[in-house]
Amino acid sequence: MPLDLDSSLAYETVVRGDPQGILLLLHGVGGNETNLAGLAEQVDPRVACVLPRAPLAYAADHFGWFDVTFRPWGPVIDPDQAEASRARLAALVERLQERWGVGRKRTVIAGFSQGGIMSAGVGLSRPDLVCGFGLLSGRILPELEPRIAPAEALAGLSAFVSHGIEDPTLSCAWADRSDAWLTKLGVPVESRRYPAGHELTAEMARDFLAWATVRLLPS
Repeated sequence: MPLDLDSSLAYETVVRGDPQGILLLLHGVGGNETNLAGLAEQVDPRVACVLPRAPLAYAADHFGWFDVTFRPWGPVIDPDQAEASRARLAALVERLQERWGVGRKRTVIAGFSQGGIMSAGVGLSRPDLVCGFGLLSGRILPELEPRIAPAEALAGLSAFVSHGIEDPTLSCAWADRSDAWLTKLGVPVESRRYPAGHELTAEMARDFLAWATVRLLPS
């Protein structure tokens, strides 16, 4: 499938008709827009699925949203790159909503690993754009805190957090921290743990899609 060209990001789309909802699925670091294509194919055909490509190129078909180095005390990121990617994604969401005439109440952003990190970044900073975000084997960046929207703006937002309890890349403790932070912010969260590593299993995908579909389509 050819990439659509946007002024902020390149992306693929899976659209089977006149969309009633929009779901953005973001790949992890070192991946590309095809990584979550299988998940996109499982989405209800009434939903437009968008697969953005991260802006930083590391090698052929390997991209990232921001540079990260894993230290003994935890991941160290390039915050300027993370912020630039967050802004690009927010701009893309706005353009997609204008294109298809779909509002925030039927828009969800989600991603795996670093893609999940970016999804949380967009959701918590721009709840005027999305009704929910999926954090799949990721974390919420501490650097995001100054950009988190006020409590009244977060009132219509919800989150899905999933993580493998055997994850060797981002330990399950990150999911626990995300749950605690979201609870403190007053954001309803559906949180699940799985006997898995740093991966997106069929069970994880099924549970996420069940959560997302309720938000993407009218009952």
